[in-house]
Amino acid sequence: MNKSKGWLALGCMALSMQGALAAEPASCRNVRFADVGWTDIAATTGLASVVLQGLGYLPAKQIASEPIVFSGLKNKQLDVYLGYWDPSQTPAITPFIQAKALQVLPVPNLEGAKYTLAVPSYAAQQGLRSFADIARFREQLGGKIYGIEAGSQGNAQIKKMIADNEFGLGGFTLVESSEAGMLVEATKAVRQKRPVVFLAWEPHPMNFLMQLTYLTGGDKQFGPDFGGSKVYTVVANDWLQRCPNAGRLVSQLRFTTDMENHVMEPIMKKVKPEQAARQWLRSHPQALDSWLASVTTFDGKPGLAAVKSYLAR
Repeated sequence: MNKSKGWLALGCMALSMQGALAAEPASCRNVRFADVGWTDIAATTGLASVVLQGLGYLPAKQIASEPIVFSGLKNKQLDVYLGYWDPSQTPAITPFIQAKALQVLPVPNLEGAKYTLAVPSYAAQQGLRSFADIARFREQLGGKIYGIEAGSQGNAQIKKMIADNEFGLGGFTLVESSEAGMLVEATKAVRQKRPVVFLAWEPHPMNFLMQLTYLTGGDKQFGPDFGGSKVYTVVANDWLQRCPNAGRLVSQLRFTTDMENHVMEPIMKKVKPEQAARQWLRSHPQALDSWLASVTTFDGKPGLAAVKSYLAR
């Protein structure tokens, strides 16, 4: 046998074996994401899903409330949740962490987030600047504070303030609906130049689509620095071990508030999250370099080249 051909054959065999070793079990191809219905989670899940599609995986998402999401991860009916906001969701997830029913990855996927009550800036100019000011504007506010979906920890904190008459809020009504419902009411008030108090957070396009002022004085309720938050990735127990390649990608995802704000903007205009994510990634392919370091396709081929090719189609 020709020696050079023999080495070539051995090299091809080694590459083939490496690819076979890198390929994951068929059960890993379906990656099941959780989504609590917030646009920022839709954006990050969309970004992750597009990359996974480029790698040959079949991502899907289930929209559910926080308790159902954490229970789904515990029962391994879901694989990944990219949206654990600390500290706002910490009370809800703590029992699951203490029971070791799921796994929180140690490094946050987003830093510099915030989550607390806010008002339009013209209301702040009228004197509504802190939690302690809300009660003085009871009549103009109609005695209402606008929250998001039932079961969220933000709503729970508002309910507690009302029940305990903190800041003189006894008798106020929490309006629970959804992120979209809250934004409809806030936008309506802004058009009419009426004061309105609502749950707000960053990243979110609301931060540049309307002039907001985050209220001071809510450190005890929402944490310092206007509910300064970190967002963590949560996975089902042993998912990283069972699906190490997909797990490596998920573990390496890092986002910024600016990135999420701009992916979220078209989503708010009814563009599908995957489409908005794909558009952003086409314009910012450099984000893929760190996300896809040492990540392969589902069948074991180089991941970065595959995803860039997929985005270029």
